[in-house]
Amino acid sequence: MNANKILLAGLIGGVVFLVIGYLLWGMALTSFFDSHRGSASGVMRADEDMQWVPLILGNITWGLLIAIIFGRWAGISTFATGAKAGALIGFLMSFSYDMINFATANLMDFTGAIVNTITMAVVTALVGGVIGWFLGRGN
Repeated sequence: MNANKILLAGLIGGVVFLVIGYLLWGMALTSFFDSHRGSASGVMRADEDMQWVPLILGNITWGLLIAIIFGRWAGISTFATGAKAGALIGFLMSFSYDMINFATANLMDFTGAIVNTITMAVVTALVGGVIGWFLGRGN
């Protein structure tokens, strides 16, 4: 597949990830995660202390990862297939990360880790769907 199309799909996916992530983690689930923090203190930045450039770069990188997997290796080119693959990738990556963090750090309790994993799977499903749709345009 065309490298420019994959790059653009990744950028679009990164923007979608940033927006949906803000809506879910930054707004809808903030109080839930506040109530499921571990004993570590001072871990989360206040909104006014947020480091936007690294946050944006991280989201764009996540979108590029999904787009490269879909466009180069998996041949995913529909919203439905992208959403299914995105959900699986998001679940597996988040579950591994959240379980290792739960086992080694006091960032959040087990319930928070599970909800974070599910949230990541849902967000990555939506991002994967958008990327798959974009990659399939014009076919």
